Formats: sequence, structure tokens, C-alpha cells
Amino acid sequence: MQKKEKSFGIQMLSVQPDTKPKGCAGCNRKIKDRYLLKALDKYWHEDCLKCACCDCRLGEVGSTLYTKANLILCRRDYLRLFGVTGNCAACSKLIPAFEMVMRAKDNVYHLDCFACQLCNQRDIRSYGRDRTSKSHRRV
Repeated sequence: MQKKEKSFGIQMLSVQPDTKPKGCAGCNRKIKDRYLLKALDKYWHEDCLKCACCDCRLGEVGSTLYTKANLILCRRDYLRLFGVTGNCAACSKLIPAFEMVMRAKDNVYHLDCFACQLCNQRDIRSYGRDRTSKSHRRV
């Protein structure tokens, strides 16, 4: 049976001076810093809670971490390793799971490939805002 992926919240807590120092789940040393992180029901130094792939400090890149296959990962690496990829409806090239996309009905597009089918306009900021032309409607 394959393990399911899970996302967990990360909390930054300030250490109270009158409390007993907690042990870090990453290095097993006492946390004597001013702040600590709580994730996966464990306590961590800010430097010890890192992505297993890119080594980024998870407390700095967001409030969520992902676990799968006994790895602790940032969102980007989780999606890169385990996310669903697909093909662009315009160019048929692969779209990585972590890339921003445009969706229209059941189609998915690279941002650079998304364009009006009538006039080939690629400025997505104005997409659907031009109410003067009846020929330009949302897909």
C-alpha cells in the first residue's frame, strides 16, 4: 500500500524564558533560541526544519510543509517530485506541476501560450474585460 501525501502547518512560537528548553527534532539539541518552530507535533530550530531536496528553511518559505516517502519537503519540491504534470492545450509541451497556468473549461495552458482564439491576443490581464466587442467572450 502506498503512503498518502500530507501537508502540515508550521507554527513559529516564541520561547518563554521561564520554561524548560525543548529538544529539536532535527538535531536533538536543546532549543535555546528566542523562537522555535512547531511542525509534525515536534519542535525544531529554525535552521533545522529544511526541505530534504533544496535545503530551504521551511519556516521562511511558507506556513506549510509536505511529507511523502519519509521526506519533509517545501511545496515546490513536493509538486516537482510527486505532483501531476500535464500537457499544454496549445503547444502540447509538458507543463510541470509547479508552474503557473491558465485554465479555460477543461483545457490547461502555459501562461505564454494562452491567447484569444479570435484575435490571438496574449495579454491575460485584459482577458475577459473587453465588454465592447461581442466577439470577445470568455471561453
